[in-house]
Amino acid sequence: MNRRVATSGVVTRRTRAWSVLLLAAVCGTASAATFVCPDLSTAAQVNACPPDEELKFTYSGFCSDNAKAYANQTDSCIRYEDYRAMKNVALWESADGAFDGYISCDLPPTQVKALKPAGMTLEKQGKLTKLVCGYDKGIRLTHRTKANCTVANARATCD
Repeated sequence: MNRRVATSGVVTRRTRAWSVLLLAAVCGTASAATFVCPDLSTAAQVNACPPDEELKFTYSGFCSDNAKAYANQTDSCIRYEDYRAMKNVALWESADGAFDGYISCDLPPTQVKALKPAGMTLEKQGKLTKLVCGYDKGIRLTHRTKANCTVANARATCD
């Protein structure tokens, strides 16, 4: 009886050891991911555009903050139109959810969906890598990752 218990303990340890090795092999052989700029015809607006009443209300609160004046951060507060251009945006994301970005609500959705990508750039922000797809009219959709990436011919490869 004791011998059987001892033998089953050895088998269990071997099974665990093989399981750990198999798991390490599977995790170590992850393949590289490839990204291309998304087709905006399938992108979706995630949240609603802010109504003018809300923009006027937040303009009063945002621009009356004395801390902004003392920090010399009042460029967008000189005129309401400047503030509105900065804040009248909605979040859009690609069909697969990999890329997202804020797009002006002054641009009709049909025009947004008709835009074609102009190129992809790579930006580093600390340990974060950003793959930025540029479109006409200053629109940018971004994919954020901690993986190491390279960009060539408007295509990114990340490991």
